[in-house]
Amino acid sequence: MTALHHEVSGPEGAPALLMGGSLGTTLRMWDAQLPLAERLRLVRFDHRGHGGSPSPPAPYDLGDLGRDVLELMDRLELERASYCGLSIGGMVGMWLAAHAPDRVERLVLICTSAHMPPASAWHERAWSVLSAGSTEPIADAVVGRWLTPAFAAEHPEVRDGLRAMLAAADAPGYAACCGALARMDLRADLPKISAPTLVISGADDESTPVPMQEQIVAAIPGARHEIVRPAAHVAAIERPDIINQLIEEHLL
Repeated sequence: MTALHHEVSGPEGAPALLMGGSLGTTLRMWDAQLPLAERLRLVRFDHRGHGGSPSPPAPYDLGDLGRDVLELMDRLELERASYCGLSIGGMVGMWLAAHAPDRVERLVLICTSAHMPPASAWHERAWSVLSAGSTEPIADAVVGRWLTPAFAAEHPEVRDGLRAMLAAADAPGYAACCGALARMDLRADLPKISAPTLVISGADDESTPVPMQEQIVAAIPGARHEIVRPAAHVAAIERPDIINQLIEEHLL
């Protein structure tokens, strides 16, 4: 297990919410969710290989990322907490809810998927990053799918900030997480999830299109589905107004 870099915001004693971000981002991607800290105890963290967290040697599997979160909960003396994850962060949340159901109070899954074929695409991305020693070669293509074109044009500072965040990512850690995505298949785990689950889609998400979330909703008993328009892959950044409202309604 890896000791994850994290930041805690919000009043002591408030319901705790762990927040795991997208591949190639840091906990800063949740800055627009900080208003939730008025009523929730937010624990934003960097996945292994990201931001301020260590990058242990490859390979990684999704279970490794999940056990990192359990170790973080133990360090913070959180017996149970709700969990919100976007993209790979949502995949970690599904793993946690299926494999450590006693630790997950409620679950919020944003723009994510239980399976991301073909594996070859992730292996190719990992090879590109490792051969260059940097995530720079893939930054434009990846960030180009994170925001709707209209939002990116109106908010170039957001687009540029996300690109800088991705380009600064640790190449071996990013590539190792790509390997975890190549091997990931959570579909058989979904019916095991008992935590009340909210699934949020970005209507314009090209990275994890809406049908991927529909599959999750169909498999998790009682899951609720909301589609946010307009919004692409990092919907929590593009539409914090509605995302924050949905999270708060689901948790409180």
